[in-house]
Amino acid sequence: MNRIDLSPLYRSSVGFDRLASLLDSSLRGEQSSNGYPPYDIEVLEENKYAVTIAVAGFGRHELDIQVEKGVLTVRGRKEKTEEERKFLHQGIAYRAFERKFNLADHIEVVSADLNNGLLTISLKQEIPEAMKPRTIEIGTSEAGLDKQSDTVLEHKKESEQAA
Repeated sequence: MNRIDLSPLYRSSVGFDRLASLLDSSLRGEQSSNGYPPYDIEVLEENKYAVTIAVAGFGRHELDIQVEKGVLTVRGRKEKTEEERKFLHQGIAYRAFERKFNLADHIEVVSADLNNGLLTISLKQEIPEAMKPRTIEIGTSEAGLDKQSDTVLEHKKESEQAA
């Protein structure tokens, strides 16, 4: 498979090291790209998201959700039952699965709910105060002189009031 050289992008950017690995893994095509189980990614509000995965037939104890190094991994493994069943048609897939989602920086998993065969994972982006934009005031070298002259004037005013 052809590889894409991303080194020209690094000349004018800082801190996007993860971008190359994300592009590389999506171009390579991971095992989970077979479409099972189907899922939705929804934007709820400006910094709130939801990932909904169709996990029909799986119980809470058969699902595993983990977050490690910016990757949300959802696994499902159906427990073996000793009960023998005879199907005329079996359309519900009870096969094991693993679905991975790459999370952006500062995205946290808030909760997970299983309702009517849909697993909904709530996510929230919480940007730390240090990362939020802030305005920097521009000062001049004369600013220190102006402050000193103001205090001198105030001092004169106080002495005039006392007289």
